[in-house]
Amino acid sequence: MPADEAIVLAGGFGTRLRGIVDDVPKPLAPVAGRPFLAWLLDRLAASGMRRCILATGYMSDAIERTIGTRWQGMEIAYSVEPEPLGTGGAIRLAVMQLRGTSVHVLNGDTWLVYPPQALERATRESGALIGMALAEVADVGRYGAVERDARGMVVGFREKGEQGRGAINAGCYFLTAAALASLPAQASVLVRNARCCNLPPRRARWRASSIRPASSISACRRTTRLRRGCSRRPMRIP
Repeated sequence: MPADEAIVLAGGFGTRLRGIVDDVPKPLAPVAGRPFLAWLLDRLAASGMRRCILATGYMSDAIERTIGTRWQGMEIAYSVEPEPLGTGGAIRLAVMQLRGTSVHVLNGDTWLVYPPQALERATRESGALIGMALAEVADVGRYGAVERDARGMVVGFREKGEQGRGAINAGCYFLTAAALASLPAQASVLVRNARCCNLPPRRARWRASSIRPASSISACRRTTRLRRGCSRRPMRIP
């Protein structure tokens, strides 16, 4: 059976959004009249996820009050960092609440249209421990680029600053049982010198002013775009 659990990393401080969204944590930043996290959970539920662990930290109580323990038929659990643990540390803590042996992992500030089951299938068929969804962008300068070999396996990462079209890490992963078992107790980084598989790159388009299925990737880290998309209306959860 395909994995039906996801971990959403939602514990960041959102420092780049200060002055734009100050009263809520970054995953609750209003986009098109709803918290960004609401859109993300909608998509996870629609894609077949049955359980989601929200890895929270900063203003975790606000996230729990807003989201609750059920969402679109999906069970919601919480893994609260006692202190900032980094990406790998947050995952390591959240994994303790898993019921299955593998899991999808997503950044809580990034919107990516992709089929989780396809990423899982590609990961398992390649024999990789970790699957990483990639997005093709016109200029990798802001993000850094992902290097792949002839088989499409991830072999390295280039730092920010280079110019030109390329594939970037889209912030969505699949971790096999072997990957979870190999996470060190003091993990802080999810992927470093790891051999991962990836989906065929999808055309990326940034849109934070409105969430549309046609958009491949959008992120709350884009503060100028988010400024246009923020709504000061009360947040209403359907």
